[in-house]
Amino acid sequence: MGLFSTKKITQDALSEGLEKTKNSLFSKIARAITGKSKVDTDVLDSLEETLLSSDVGVETTLKIIERIEKRVAKEKYVNTSELNNILKSEIANLLAENGTDSLSSFDDIATEKPYVIMVVGVNGVGKTTTIGKLAYQFSKAGKKVYLGAADTFRAAAVEQLSIWGERTNVPVIKQHMGADPASVAFDTLKSAIANNADIVIIDTAGRLHNKVNLMNELTKIKNVMKKLIPNAPHDILLVLDGSTGQNAFIQAKQFTKATDITSLAITKLDGTAKGGVVLGISDQFQIPVKYIGIGEGIDDLKIFNKQEFVNSLFA
Repeated sequence: MGLFSTKKITQDALSEGLEKTKNSLFSKIARAITGKSKVDTDVLDSLEETLLSSDVGVETTLKIIERIEKRVAKEKYVNTSELNNILKSEIANLLAENGTDSLSSFDDIATEKPYVIMVVGVNGVGKTTTIGKLAYQFSKAGKKVYLGAADTFRAAAVEQLSIWGERTNVPVIKQHMGADPASVAFDTLKSAIANNADIVIIDTAGRLHNKVNLMNELTKIKNVMKKLIPNAPHDILLVLDGSTGQNAFIQAKQFTKATDITSLAITKLDGTAKGGVVLGISDQFQIPVKYIGIGEGIDDLKIFNKQEFVNSLFA
């Protein structure tokens, strides 16, 4: 699939993007209920193991199992053939409780103008690519977008963001290598305001080796932006690589301690059987998942909708 495929992301495309997770999950469930006619302790133990191996996470898995146990106890006799529907229902309920539906479309985001998104995440998770795809989607929705290359510690990061800017026809504000990231963010907002931009997306350095330095740097960037826009940033988006499973949990923990994360983007779900990480992270951190990446195409960054996600997972 080409980078700039214009394929519309439909329910079928989402199902295709989650194919590996779906196949892995159902094959494991099938093994768990082989030879069983009803949902008993053995089946629940096997289901627990299945969810854990799909990177749903310990706490979320136990929560799901407990809910299924209550339903089985209440309904007295539950056939194993009903297990998929019960599991689908409980996962949907869990996501609903976490308030994960925050957007309906890419033209629905801006509550203030310019609306400022600061993007954080470690190197290699698809952070800059996610920013580029967001810029494209917002532009396609009729928004005027500015990008700020505030990851000044890696020449490749600035170069990559500049390439995305050229491809999506979006201005990229940048400085020299090693420049003060807060200065880049300030210049970006200043240009965006002067040019009546709708959305500003600020890329930041993906370093976690020293949490104190990271915290100080992000705080400085936020404080500088507030001089121009008091409520900025309006959204601090953490990008996580879904294919890393439990490592994504660890990164989420570290970043939520370093700054106030307000939303999540989970990438590379098409290449992994670990899509269960979406469930665990949204449940454990109570932070809305706004976007999921289900392919390499520029249209394959999708606004996360819990019902569509669950339907595709159990299609």
